[in-house]
Amino acid sequence: MKMWLLRLHRWVALALSVPLMILFITGLILSFEPILIDRGADQTSLSADQVKTLIAKHDPDGKANTLMVRAYDGTASIGARREGMKHIDLASNEQIAAPGMVARLMQSSRQLHEHMLFDLSWLVIGSTIGLLFLIVVGVVMGWPRLRNSLSGWHKGTGWVGLPLLVLSPLTGLALAFGISFSPPPPHVDAAAWPTLNEAVQVVGAKYDLSHLIWIRPRGGQMLARLDDGGEMKVFAVSREALLPTARNWPRLLHEGNWMGMGPALANAATALAFLVLLVTGAWIWVRRTFRRRPARA
Repeated sequence: MKMWLLRLHRWVALALSVPLMILFITGLILSFEPILIDRGADQTSLSADQVKTLIAKHDPDGKANTLMVRAYDGTASIGARREGMKHIDLASNEQIAAPGMVARLMQSSRQLHEHMLFDLSWLVIGSTIGLLFLIVVGVVMGWPRLRNSLSGWHKGTGWVGLPLLVLSPLTGLALAFGISFSPPPPHVDAAAWPTLNEAVQVVGAKYDLSHLIWIRPRGGQMLARLDDGGEMKVFAVSREALLPTARNWPRLLHEGNWMGMGPALANAATALAFLVLLVTGAWIWVRRTFRRRPARA
């Protein structure tokens, strides 16, 4: 039975090796995004008046409904998401062709992590389910003998990091299927929806806007996401106030942005552990498959 489980474990891993490698590498890159956002917010300052000046210059017709701020990159984006975004340098308030290299790396990594190439979301979901299956098969095979060998490091990494290795794909699947374990955001009547300028004023009255990640309409509400002491919080925005929404724990845990640097580094360690498992597992298979076998008499 153990031999058949081992073969199943091996062939499923090999079949999913390319999409899993993409998920692990992009996950490792994205695990540092909360740290960048937190550091950028602490090192810069951005007032509501500065942002309103930016909006007045780059959206004179008032058509924009989305604002994204990347304080760590010194850039912002404004526009309507379906009609395209303008990218702005915050220091000069001038339009630029694209955000900085680090911001583009994060944006590309998120696209690959969530959709792969050509919007293959089904491949991401299927690979994540396959990853959970590999973990279950690995556990069913039982506690291994840990040795200072390639196989020993492969098995030891899986067992030592098991809680984090299980949590990452589980929370990823919850995000993919829209499971948040939280009620919907507070209802704001459409008549009370703020314009982008009004939303900036309401958010800026309570927060330095270097902590702003985005303001955009979503799910029938105008929402704002902010870095609040190392936790990424989402608020429903009306013309008068910010209304806090319930925590989306699958997202907070999966992205590692709920308690400062610690969870982000734990996410990075999880991604590294997955990469170690994938590389050592592939190397074990290559070594067994292509090693020179003794000739039969």
